[in-house]
Amino acid sequence: MTLEQAQLEVDKWIKTYGVRYFSELTNMTILTEEVGELARIMARTYGDQSFKKSDLDKNLADEMADILWVLMCLANQTGINLTEAFIKNLEKKTNRDKTRHINNEKLK
Repeated sequence: MTLEQAQLEVDKWIKTYGVRYFSELTNMTILTEEVGELARIMARTYGDQSFKKSDLDKNLADEMADILWVLMCLANQTGINLTEAFIKNLEKKTNRDKTRHINNEKLK
């Protein structure tokens, strides 16, 4: 599935089951909440914190997919084609950083 297809699927789901999109501000807040949930699992899986019982049923892939879902909602609401945006962003990063990381002694 492409990003464009995924955005269409999200839109179809919202219109079929979700009644309507939450407001952009609400979705931005939900996105922040979802990133926090991912951070919590990352801190416990790869960091120094131990898991709490309430964390044990959390799934890293599912948390990432939640973030992608809300991001696609925001993109749909604001008229952003994420495929086009990603391509432009990749070009920007390539032009800006094509030698930056290769020449970074910290990464060798």
